[in-house]
Formats: sequence, C-alpha cells, structure tokens
Amino acid sequence: MLKFSAFSASIRALMDLKHIRNFSIIAHIDHGKSTLADRMLEITHTIETRKMREQVLDTMELERERGITIKMQPVRMEHKMGGENYILNLIDTPGHIDFSYEVSRALKAVEGSILLVDSTQGVQAQTLTTLQMAREGGLKIIPVLSKIDSPLSRVEEVKEEVVKLLGCLPEEILLVSGKTGEGVENLLAEVIKRVPHPEEVYKEQNNLRALVFDFKYSNHKGVIVYARILDGEVRKNDYLLFSASKEKFISLEVGTFSPEETQCEFLTSGDIGYIVTGIKKPGIASVGDTITSSKNPLPALPGYMKAMPVVWASIFPEDADQFNELKAALGKLKLSDSAFSYEEESSGSLGRGYRCGFLGMLHLEIITERLRREFNLFLVVTTPSITYEVVLLSGSKEKIYSPHFFPDESKIKEIHEPWVKVKIISPSVYLGPIMQLLFDHEAEVGETENFGDNRGAVTLQMPLRELMRNFFDELKSATSGYGSISYEIGEMRKADVTRLDVLVADEAVPAFSRVVSKKKVVEEAESAVEKLHAILPRQQFEMKIQGVALGRIISSRTVKAFRKDVLMKGSKMVGGGDVSRKKKVLERQKRGKSKMRDRGRVNIPQDVFIKMMRNGEN
Repeated sequence: MLKFSAFSASIRALMDLKHIRNFSIIAHIDHGKSTLADRMLEITHTIETRKMREQVLDTMELERERGITIKMQPVRMEHKMGGENYILNLIDTPGHIDFSYEVSRALKAVEGSILLVDSTQGVQAQTLTTLQMAREGGLKIIPVLSKIDSPLSRVEEVKEEVVKLLGCLPEEILLVSGKTGEGVENLLAEVIKRVPHPEEVYKEQNNLRALVFDFKYSNHKGVIVYARILDGEVRKNDYLLFSASKEKFISLEVGTFSPEETQCEFLTSGDIGYIVTGIKKPGIASVGDTITSSKNPLPALPGYMKAMPVVWASIFPEDADQFNELKAALGKLKLSDSAFSYEEESSGSLGRGYRCGFLGMLHLEIITERLRREFNLFLVVTTPSITYEVVLLSGSKEKIYSPHFFPDESKIKEIHEPWVKVKIISPSVYLGPIMQLLFDHEAEVGETENFGDNRGAVTLQMPLRELMRNFFDELKSATSGYGSISYEIGEMRKADVTRLDVLVADEAVPAFSRVVSKKKVVEEAESAVEKLHAILPRQQFEMKIQGVALGRIISSRTVKAFRKDVLMKGSKMVGGGDVSRKKKVLERQKRGKSKMRDRGRVNIPQDVFIKMMRNGEN
C-alpha cells in the first residue's frame, strides 16, 4: 500500500486546490522561526528522525553560524487531518530588512502567513515591516507566540502587544514551543482551517503563469528557479519564457522540495516547486519575474521591479594575482543573486578591482564573506558609500557612486542624498540614550508612542549615510541589545556634505577618500589622519599626512624620517676635523633626503589599506 508521505504525481492530480495550503513565517531574527519549522517537519514526517538536525532549512554554513536566514527555503509537507490529505507548502523567508523586496515577492506566492513573536521579547521593529507587506498582499495572518516554555516568557503582556498590533481577539493567538513541540500540531491544524486555498485565474489547461520568488545556480544544471505555479502546469521539456528578460528556455527538470529537491512528473496550479532552466548566463533570472509558455504567453504578473542597490563599496584582491579569481567568483555569485551589481574599476594604490552595489550593509557583509569562504579570496573592501545626486554650477546633474569621483567644492551648486524612514522599538528606560544618539546622527524625530508593557516606539527620518555610520552597533550599545530597528528608503533631500581627502606626502590616496557631513568634517579628518599616522611605516624622508576638505587642510600630522647618524665614530664620511666639517656632512644628508622627497613616492604597504578599511582598528 502506498504511504501518504510518498505522494506520486497521479495522487497529486486527483487532489483539488482545496487540499493545498501555501504559507510563510514572519519573524524577527532569533524569534524561533527555524526551530518551529524543524518541529513541523518532524510532525509531518517530511524528514526521517535519524536525519533531523537543528535549523534544517538553513542550508548555508553562514546561516547556521549566525542563526539568521539569508536565503529563502521552501519545503513541501504532507499532513493528514480529519481523514483528508493536505499539502502544506512553507516558504521560510529572511527577516532582515535588506531583503525586503525578495520577501515581498515570496509573500505573493502564498495565501497566508504565521506572525511569530518571541514571548520573551515581544514585537520587534523589523517584524512590522514584513507584516505590513503581508497585509498589503491580502494574506491571512495567524498570530503565534513562541518560546512559551521559557522561564522568561511574558505570554499575557506580549499577547496585549499583538492584540494592539493586529486588532485581533486574544483567543485567536496560538501558543507554541519550537523546542518541546508543544502546540505545533494544533498550529498545523489552524493553518489548514484559517489559510485560504489557492485559486486559478486562467482556467485553460495550457496557459502557464509561474512567479519566480528565488533561484540558485548549479554548475551542472545552470540556474534553478523557485516558483509558485499560479495558472496551468509545467512539465519536463516544456518551452518556456521569462517575461522580463524575454529569454526562452526548455525546462530540463521540475520538482518539489522535501526539503531536498525531489523530481516529479509535473507542477500544476497551486504548487510550489523548482524548474531547472539550464541557463548559465548571469542577469537572466531575477526575483519577481514571471515564467510563462513561449508558445502561448500570458501577461506578466504585476509588481515586478529590479532590486536597486543603495550601498556601494569597492572590492580589491589583496594579491593582484587573484584578480581573475575574483572576477570569476563575482560572476558565479551574480548567477544566484541578481540583486547585487558590479563593474570593473582601477585604483593606483590598490590595483584592479570591482565597484559593487548592494541592498544594504548586511547584504554587503554576506557577499564579501561568501567570497572569502566559498572562493578562498583575501579581499580589501573600501568604506561603503551611497549614491549622491550632484548639481553642478553649469546646471548639469551627475550621479556619484564613489567618493573619489566627487566634484571639487568650487564646481558644486547643490547635493542631494537619500533619506530613510526609520522605526525603533526599545524598552522605555533607554529612550533618553536613543534621543542623544539620534541627535548625533542628524535624525528628525517624529512620533514617540507606547508599545506594549514598558516599551516605546520612535518614528524618525535620517540620512542614509548616517544610518551606515555604525548606527546599528551604537543603537545596540545604547539599548543594551534590546533595541530593534526597521527602515525603508525615502525621498532625496538636499545634503550638507563634502569630500574628505587624505593626502600622504602631498599626494591624495583615492582609497582613503570619503563623503562626510560638513558638521563632522573636522572630527572625521582628525580621526582618519591619527589612524593613518599610527600605522603608516616611516620612510627615508619626512612626510606629512593631511586631511583636506572644503579647499583647506583640516588636520595634519608628520611622520618622522629614518635617521642615520653620519657623525658616528668610525664613519668613512667623517674622519675627524672641526665642527664645520660635521656641518657639511649633515647638510649633505639633508639635501639628499630633500631630493628623495621631491622625486620619490611613498610606498604604502597593502596591510595599511586593510587596517584603514576596518572600523576601530589601530
């Protein structure tokens, strides 16, 4: 007799859409999402007990090490309730705001979502951002409190927060423990009861529409797209089309996730699965695109847009011989992550490298860490910057991605920069230090409101460059780790900024240039000059390190030259004689060092650049 856990395509064909539930989990980092998913997989027997491990759906080493979800991971579970067989498709999504666009497209692939809140911490700011997306998408929200087995659990207090947030009844909130499994089976039953089943829009048999919500790259199979089938069906060897890129391809394989990729005969309306494209070119697949039949294409799904980078940084190999390896590595990562961009650039001091665009600081950190781990590259990453719009006195406009290309102050009429809308949630006792921090980072504070028991929410706007200026770490320090933050890109505003150059022996070093607020230019210049003075090796001649901005020298330090005692006893140059002879020798040494200063360039070692790029290292 065929077991229920071994669904065949024929059994799937007999089931109607009423027996399918597609849902996701919305949760802040470390609220127990991955642990809850583990218990669901156990209860539905999706994974054999002997193969179970913690954080099953977090497949990357980086995810398991940091305890955060970076890549979306779908899984198909089969569950029996009331004598009926159901297919439960779960999409495990990242909780970080850097990936909000990808999450928004993943939420388009489901009909419901579990709002998971840690009963020891309460609702966090980043959860609100994703919850808003789910509401805008019309998803059914199921509120759930996790970690109810913890002695620090505050179930009743956190319930009040959720009731206030959703406007639901207290009895609608479910209680679970991912650690012990308490309440998880009841949660699965409520998912079946509350989440609507999928529906087709186009009823005709051969009209295919599938939403791409993620993808990855395989050396053997090419790009593998993760898709929700909205209409029609797809089989192996079907002729298909990407609506946005207009690229045609043949499906080499289709299947579902259990949670590993499991090949099947076909995917049909309501299913979530994968399609092997065989494409090995970057830039073809992208999140939010629509796959349809190339022979009988349907209109693309609405809401598609390309993810736009907001943070820029240059990446150089420590060893110039690794440039080709870096080029190949970036090409491979681009195949599995279309959200970041890169283009070649050259620096006189750092050599050849790439100017890369990222969705945010976490995205930058993940990409550079993957380059180091997966491709064994040793990298120099420049100080991150953002895009500025500069209006010149001539009336022309320029978009500036790198501080090195920022025009001189004398040519600029005005500068515009992106601002962000921010929400911070923290215990009320920390609101004082938070306000001081916001003042230091040029924020405009809006509303402040109570958010649950002894917690406050602050709404504000601030420049994106200030958000990147170590704001996250400073917020965690100011709130003893209890503060949480969410943000979204807002409007462009006039900026009061300037370019700060660092000169070594009267020569500007492009890698050390940065764009800073005019209010903090003295502080930034002194900090950069002091740091470089501490780590730059001495030369045979005296040299100055200067911070230059606003057309003048802001800060200056002198690095003393190596000195040889040419008057020492036994020297061939001084064999005795009166004091005038000694003065002539010293004068000759002085002229020699002067010639070296005029003719030679300062050789800055590679490790100096690396130390200057790292925050807080002297």
